Amino acid sequence: MKTAHALVGAALTTLTLAAPSQAQAAETLTVSSWGGPNHGINTIVWPTWKAWIEDATEGRVTLEVVHDLGPPAAQMALVADGVADASWIFHGHMAGRFELTQLAEFPTFEPFSSETASAAYWRTYQDYLAQASEHRGVDVMAVGVHGPGQIFTAEKAETFADLDGRRLRVGGGVMSDLASAIGVTGVALPPTGVYEAASQGVIDGAMLTLEGLRSFRVAEVAPYTLTVDGGFYRGSFAIVVNPYFWDRVSADDKAAIESVSGESLSRLFGYMMDVSDERGVEFAKEMGHTFTQASAEDIAMLKAVNEELIVDWADKVSNGDLDAREALDFFREQLAVADGDDSIAPRVVGE
Repeated sequence: MKTAHALVGAALTTLTLAAPSQAQAAETLTVSSWGGPNHGINTIVWPTWKAWIEDATEGRVTLEVVHDLGPPAAQMALVADGVADASWIFHGHMAGRFELTQLAEFPTFEPFSSETASAAYWRTYQDYLAQASEHRGVDVMAVGVHGPGQIFTAEKAETFADLDGRRLRVGGGVMSDLASAIGVTGVALPPTGVYEAASQGVIDGAMLTLEGLRSFRVAEVAPYTLTVDGGFYRGSFAIVVNPYFWDRVSADDKAAIESVSGESLSRLFGYMMDVSDERGVEFAKEMGHTFTQASAEDIAMLKAVNEELIVDWADKVSNGDLDAREALDFFREQLAVADGDDSIAPRVVGE
């Protein structure tokens, strides 16, 4: 994957040449961020989206990140209530609220980038999922998925049988269902709580992304990883904005912000996850981390369980004109189509 070193020239020109009076007059989109300061959401996504917004609106709108307004599961409410103008949310943190979004979480058992998957997910959201209004109360600016979720353990596990009864962190959604199917005792925790819980022996490991090895210090407390091609699951996210924010900007500026959101912002989110995964693996290998591929027998069992989960999910969430299985098939078709499009990398602001 391409490494992004190119800056957004026009955006930087805008930042450099803008007069103090313009900067003072700019409307600010306040973003609540729950990732750590070194997380890619803070070093890649928000700085780049800020540059895009300032360029698109000719400096009339800017972006400011605020930390520690609330835990991950509270972000949807923080935006809906106007405490922050925008945030990123993980759908699995709100059990029962988001069900169609599980579409992007089911394993495919084939590798693909998170950037490609996030672009495919945005197209699927627009064509199928938006009509269900699961995000009522906020406006969706982008959707995205993280990289392949794998299983990290304090003690080595080479088969699913080795995991039987172990207490692993889960985050909700499809990963929790798959954890139960392979005999794992799921413990609901945000990724930010994994290091402490594992270091204290509360959990024996975690189902998490490869980027978590570094971003959430998982490699320090769980030196073993059991992997499946494409991941045991993917995680579903959205970047959302309070709709009343648009009352503070002109119709032209709203359109300008939307023009640098949607699929572009979704791709950016996925690209960030790809970069973060690479860094997580590199970090873990430097610490002597052990990666073990799941056996063919275990993968065959996982595929059978996954297909049962998909059938149950589609039967449950299909409603009216919305055929969930059709939406899932469309998403997987778009994985191939989106993979052929240009990478977002050249448009990413340097870290």
